[in-house]
Amino acid sequence: MKLRYAPMKSAFGLIIATAFATGAGLASATADGPDFFQVAGVAATDTLNLREAPDPHATKVGEIPPDGTCIRNLGCQGGLTFREFTELPKSDQERRLKENPRWCRVEYRGMTGWVAGRFLREGACSE
Repeated sequence: MKLRYAPMKSAFGLIIATAFATGAGLASATADGPDFFQVAGVAATDTLNLREAPDPHATKVGEIPPDGTCIRNLGCQGGLTFREFTELPKSDQERRLKENPRWCRVEYRGMTGWVAGRFLREGACSE
């Protein structure tokens, strides 16, 4: 049995198929984690630095207080994979997190930048 290629019947069909495929890709690319975070693990006398890039040496563009909430998640990168999280011993997880730390791009009170993900936990926003 020979499979035959059936071309699209119209340019409109191609446009619809492309739009659907692109839209589905965008939806999955942005759906990572909660909508909002809150600060966790920052001393009461300190602040969480908001940086221009996901790097501890990047230019600081703002600060979030240690009790900061309503921090909009714009996407995260790095951190443990699901497999590493479920299968590696804690000591190996700690090593991996040092090699590939998690950074999250966030928006807080009109400021946008990157923060170290280890200082965030799921939060809410009622504003």
